[in-house]
Amino acid sequence: MITRADCLALDRADPLAPLRERFILPDDVIYLDGNSLGARPKAALERARQVIGQEWGIDLIRSWNHAGWFEMPLRLGNLLAPLIGAAEGEVAVTDSTSINLFKVLAAALQLQAPTGRRVIVTERGNFPSDLYIAEGLTAWLDRGYRMRLVDSPAELHAAIDDETAVVMLTHVNYRTGHLHDLQALTRHAQAQGAMMIWDLAHSAGAVEVDLGAANADFAVGCTYKYLNGGPGAPAFVWVPRRHQAHFTQPLSGWWAHAAPFAMAPSFDADAGIRRALCGTQPVVSLALIECGLDVFADTDMASIRRKSLGLTNLFIELVDTRCADHPLTLVTPRQPAERGSHVSIAHPQGLAVMRALIARGVIGDYREPAIMRFGFTPLYTRFVDAWDAVAVLRDILDNGLHDVATTGDDHRSVVT
Repeated sequence: MITRADCLALDRADPLAPLRERFILPDDVIYLDGNSLGARPKAALERARQVIGQEWGIDLIRSWNHAGWFEMPLRLGNLLAPLIGAAEGEVAVTDSTSINLFKVLAAALQLQAPTGRRVIVTERGNFPSDLYIAEGLTAWLDRGYRMRLVDSPAELHAAIDDETAVVMLTHVNYRTGHLHDLQALTRHAQAQGAMMIWDLAHSAGAVEVDLGAANADFAVGCTYKYLNGGPGAPAFVWVPRRHQAHFTQPLSGWWAHAAPFAMAPSFDADAGIRRALCGTQPVVSLALIECGLDVFADTDMASIRRKSLGLTNLFIELVDTRCADHPLTLVTPRQPAERGSHVSIAHPQGLAVMRALIARGVIGDYREPAIMRFGFTPLYTRFVDAWDAVAVLRDILDNGLHDVATTGDDHRSVVT
């Protein structure tokens, strides 16, 4: 039987434990929602003061050059690239995940247009915004594109055939935490003549990713979850060098121009990853992303993944053993190779239970239907946090505290 002392011993032996000191985490909170919004790096506050006080306040417009504002999307992209198996000059940090998905999906469909293929394969349980972007883009193009939605990862291989133009998947499912085999699915899709787009929103910074080794076609992802870039921080887009010369996207704003300050009346795309940009960049938000990325320089993704699996294995075992008398159903795969860095558990009153947990300082979040999500960020989550969270969960369930903790049906406080 695992004890709290065992968990404290794991923390003492954890080589990543010192990294927790790089973040602001309230003493009275067990934060298990870094899969939605990462904790704030301590360095972010001073960086914001620098950007707003000195670079904007004193240096003014000169900071586009003197402070490196103009090159920030590509410089940050190069810092992020090793975390996803990308090469220098292949990643830009810009816009939102949805906008970047629109760009790469449009580019992939354009590249596939001569083949006559008109099917986009994805999961019905994919993040809704990804589905909406694909639905909106294909309806606007009005060329007979259609979505082929699968209900289980086991159906994917059969769903990808000679009609498929693009396979568009989220590497780690936002609801279930299921982790796809990125390399195998990419290989299978391309063997059928399809292009492969990956959304790394729930894997970048928590799961080992090697886009280059997998020879994927395009990828997007956000920086405000496991990368700790701040609320609503700009996302990233990956275009491998082999596609850059032929990468065209409809949001051809001036920052993607080969000579943006020439102010030419017609568009001439930059030769490299800059062509994935659009308009003027949000400098303050971009600047804070670097504070999160800097922490990764003191570790590696293999170490992060080992701790992630250690945390999620521990949490699952504790729920199994300490809450066995309650109607909890594990939604996330038990097999470690099929799991990301969050654990999803269903309960008939999942919303009420999560509200009660949050009221007790254990912050996870909720997703329909009746699913509680618990995110484990290896940079700052401790093994004892898993123990203490399950202790609170058990107390709530044993004593029926979720029946009286909160009322109402407003999900905003637990859906993030």
